[in-house]
Parts: sequence; structure tokens; C-alpha cells
Amino acid sequence: MARKIKVDNALLKQFSRKSRKEKSHRDLIAYFLIVCEGEKTDPNYFRAFPKKAGKIVFDVELEGGGISTLKVVEKAIELRNASSQKYDRVWAVFDRDSFKASSFNNAILKAKANGIECAWSNEAFELWYLLHFHNRVTAMGRDDYKKAIELAVNDKIKKGKKHFQYRKNDPDMFTLLSKIGSQDLAIRWAKELSAKIDGEKFANYNPNTQVYKLVEELIGKSKKLNTEIVEKYTKGE
Repeated sequence: MARKIKVDNALLKQFSRKSRKEKSHRDLIAYFLIVCEGEKTDPNYFRAFPKKAGKIVFDVELEGGGISTLKVVEKAIELRNASSQKYDRVWAVFDRDSFKASSFNNAILKAKANGIECAWSNEAFELWYLLHFHNRVTAMGRDDYKKAIELAVNDKIKKGKKHFQYRKNDPDMFTLLSKIGSQDLAIRWAKELSAKIDGEKFANYNPNTQVYKLVEELIGKSKKLNTEIVEKYTKGE
């Protein structure tokens, strides 16, 4: 599944005029492997991202499985090592849910030790959805998100429209959030929560989500990734 994102023109200034002319019609391809804990909720959300938006093409491979936090990381490592494709990014997406604090923390540390990026959430992936509407700064349990999302969405939609009921595997959540929520605010508020993390006891930080880091890469707002892809392009890799 190919995706395109915008690249800041400043990043392209390193090309010579001749190089820019020769390569102006070529796409810059970034290869992603995203392994999700959830079988449908997370994969459905990431599959819905726009496919065209600039010079960089995202070739995204998604895997979902309904497995534990540590198993998600181990599967990401296994798939990366077994693939002939050299991925530019490998992501593990998982939640704290009801897993033990030690299991959750160890999964994140193992990912870091093996070069796997982590889009973890405490307690649930749905926190990322909720941040499109509210700056949630107090802890809540995984079972509370459904009601909170329904209240936030129904508060935004016009009166007389069908009452929104949240379903975990809803394939239209990305579209819904894009129409009545704010991705920019979600990123901003997620960053503010992330800034509070101190140390490696990640399970202690509820609410918190690192999903914004993966989202920023997929929408072209990661300067680090964009620079890496442009450098790969100039080297002819």
C-alpha cells in the first residue's frame, strides 16, 4: 500500500540543479513495517491514511495479530530480520491494557534495544482518538474510552443526525476524526503528555500515547525521516 507525503523544499536544496532536473519525476520511497497488537482497530486506522501527498511514497506493510505487548515487538523483529526488504522504519503498536507493568516496560525497552520504534499507549489506543477532541490529562481505564469517544463525537455532530456508537474495528474512524476532530491538536497534546515521561517506568504514565510519532512520519511532518529518505535518494540506494 503506497502512501505519499510532502517533503520540505529546503531538504531538496542539497541537490544540484542538474540532479533535481534529472530526478524531478522520480518518487522517493520509504519502506515501513507496522506490527499492531490489535487485529483490526489499529491496522484499519493506519490503512486509511491518504496515499498521495508529495514526493515521498510510503510502501507500508501492516501486520495485526491480537497478541501481547512483548509478542508484538518480537514479531516485528522476526519479520524485519526475515525480510529481503530493507525497511526505513519498523514500528510496534501496542497498548498497556491489562498487562503487567513489568511486561509493558520490558517490551518498550526490548524494542529500543533492537531498533524497533514504539507507538505505545497507556492504557489504550483509543486515547489517541480522544485527543482529537479533548486534552485528556487524567488517568482513565480502558473500558471508559468507548463512552468518552461517543460523548466527544456526538457533541460535535449536528443535532438530528444518527447517534454515534463507537466500534473498536470501525474502518471509518480516520475519516471521522479528520472531519470533526483535530489531528494537529492531538499531536500537540500527545507531545505534552510525552514530555512528562522521566525514566523507564512507562506504565506509570497514564494517560500517554506515542502514536503521534508514527502519525507525524506518515503525514510528512518528521524532519528526521524526511531528511533520511532524501539522503537515501541522493545516494541512489
